[in-house]
Amino acid sequence: MTDPHLVYDLRAKLDASGHYDDFEVERVVQVQLKARSDDRTRQSELVAAITPVEDRLMKRYKAAQEVLHAAVLKKDAAAKEAAQSELNALVLFKTDMAAYIMLYTFLSQIFDYGNTDIEKRAIFYKVLLPLLEFGREREGIDLSKVKLTHHTLKSLGRQAMILADGLPPTLSPIMDAGSGSLQEKQRAYLNEIIESVNQLFDGDLTDQDKLVYVNHVLKGKLLESDTLKQQATNNTKEQFANSPDLKSELLSAIIGALDAHGTMSRQALDSEDVRDGLKNILLNHAQLYESLRQPEG
Repeated sequence: MTDPHLVYDLRAKLDASGHYDDFEVERVVQVQLKARSDDRTRQSELVAAITPVEDRLMKRYKAAQEVLHAAVLKKDAAAKEAAQSELNALVLFKTDMAAYIMLYTFLSQIFDYGNTDIEKRAIFYKVLLPLLEFGREREGIDLSKVKLTHHTLKSLGRQAMILADGLPPTLSPIMDAGSGSLQEKQRAYLNEIIESVNQLFDGDLTDQDKLVYVNHVLKGKLLESDTLKQQATNNTKEQFANSPDLKSELLSAIIGALDAHGTMSRQALDSEDVRDGLKNILLNHAQLYESLRQPEG
């Protein structure tokens, strides 16, 4: 039997974090409970109510990231530990909110808490939680507004498909989707990255985790840098590999991935050898230099 008091304990822990107060909770709840006759007005009021809390937490996370970045560059162990603790506490706060919502949703169907403050916290957390995109720097993108409105099917007619003249032809069986030389090259390319990354990280990590981290998260972030694009275009690969900007941008990408890929990012932040290894993989296996030199469009 799940302990119904777990919700109270979690509420006390979240309240003690100091990231919001009763007035802010009440303000959000009152807007959420308003009649839905005027959704536009209600939405603007909800934004006004939750923005101060969301803005405060996002700024706090960003500030801690910047402190951590500076501490790593200066090799200040004490500042690095303090900044890392702050980041971990904010991520834990977000995790605890999600746990509270899950617990309350489940337990409120079994137990009558008779306490509106418990329900108010659940309403407040449901509004706040999706706004805390720690580590994501792109802003103003609301995918919920993107809708598939229609699609069209066109008949292109029917035509006879002649496979061959004479004897019935034989077809090679499909061993894998998209089989062929291109896929083989791609598989070899990805395996090469995985084998190299396996030597860098410890812990219970899948090959897919490592591949996504290096070939998509870190590489994707570095490909967004106009500075790196310019340097790759105007310098040899060896000159580019020694660029201080490459080292700095890689560190920023690692810190930016801390929330979603904490295990690997923490190991990279703790070890210059791991960071150097990542740079080597990105340059010599993940084709970062070549990708940066490709024209856009």
